[in-house]
Amino acid sequence: MASPSSPASAASPSIHTASVPPGSVGFVTPQRIQFEEPLALSSGQVLPSYELAVETYGVLNEQRSNAVLICHALNASHHVAGMYADNPKSVGWWDNMVGPGKAVDTDRFFVIGVNNIGSCFGSTGPASINPATGKPWGASFPMLTVKDWVLAQERLADYFGIRRFAAVMGGSLGGMQALGWAITCPDRVGHCIVIASTPRLSAQNIGFNEVARRAIISDPDFHGGNYYEHGTVPKHGLAVARMIGHITYLSDEAMAARFGRTLRAPNANGEFHYGYDVEFEVESYLRYQGEKFSTYFDANTYLLITRALDYFDPARNHGGDLAKALEVASAEFLLISFTTDWRFPPSRSREIVSALLKNKRAVTYAEIDAPHGHDAFLLDDRRYHAVVQGYYDRVATSLGLPQRRSVTGVLA
Repeated sequence: MASPSSPASAASPSIHTASVPPGSVGFVTPQRIQFEEPLALSSGQVLPSYELAVETYGVLNEQRSNAVLICHALNASHHVAGMYADNPKSVGWWDNMVGPGKAVDTDRFFVIGVNNIGSCFGSTGPASINPATGKPWGASFPMLTVKDWVLAQERLADYFGIRRFAAVMGGSLGGMQALGWAITCPDRVGHCIVIASTPRLSAQNIGFNEVARRAIISDPDFHGGNYYEHGTVPKHGLAVARMIGHITYLSDEAMAARFGRTLRAPNANGEFHYGYDVEFEVESYLRYQGEKFSTYFDANTYLLITRALDYFDPARNHGGDLAKALEVASAEFLLISFTTDWRFPPSRSREIVSALLKNKRAVTYAEIDAPHGHDAFLLDDRRYHAVVQGYYDRVATSLGLPQRRSVTGVLA
């Protein structure tokens, strides 16, 4: 069970409200919740205890029926919405989606953002102290799967006294977790919202992950994953891993529109320098993104999470039959894909839709024609947000929740 703790985060005192933009949940404070009961993992290993970093937005109603769980993707965290008082520029990664009057309306829903075990943003992970040794876990941190995260999140639901989530929602790897909830805890989720995701990685995707991992493992500063003890960080490997990943998150169309073949700093004649330093704007951008990533993300976490992505395949134990794997699901579903997402293309979402329809489950599916690639699920697309908002309006109506207000406070 979780240790006793103060209520989870909400907006900070009204002294900050003058600085809060319309539609924001305001200034928030994360909370760490300790779980002492050992967690048995899919690998056969056991995590003796763990902490989860969380943020919450909105108010849990008396019936505890209006809770929404937001599951994060590879490099995100529990900081889904709002800002931090000591760093107002640190805006939640899905702040455009979650807030008063927004698609996931915190005037009506109690939203929980959770950081998964194995991460490096506050929850127990490889950089945490192993109670058995008194040193950082490092390379000895247990391997993880999506199912392990779901089971850890189920205990979080118990901590808040939530028997059944109104919805579990996520994009990319977060969508895998939402799907995992519908399979692992079918009676505890009313609606499953899966965005830009897949029922399993393709060989190409596993290949991209392996190249990224080898970049990290081959870095001389990696030290077999125990770089904490050596006082080093495998920054070069992390930067390359991020560059590889970032390319796959963008569409060719988006990269062409943003960078084309523009030179970063041509010579006096407007020509190439003829060397291996940065020549093109796209090279400069990728190097910047990689170097920035290497300053805040943990290399062991990157290895763990990409491997969990590889392992996810709910149909594996059902002879490859996804419909069979989804037979236990009782939730209603919303699936959204984006036409230019070549990493998790619409065909993978349609595969989930088909499997659900075979089981006669209620499914809403939207395929958004957007140029941004996989990253589209994080961006402001009016049609995409309208689909999500309309779906949550229906969820709210079914639960008897108040009418939605717009960002300006007018009844919608």
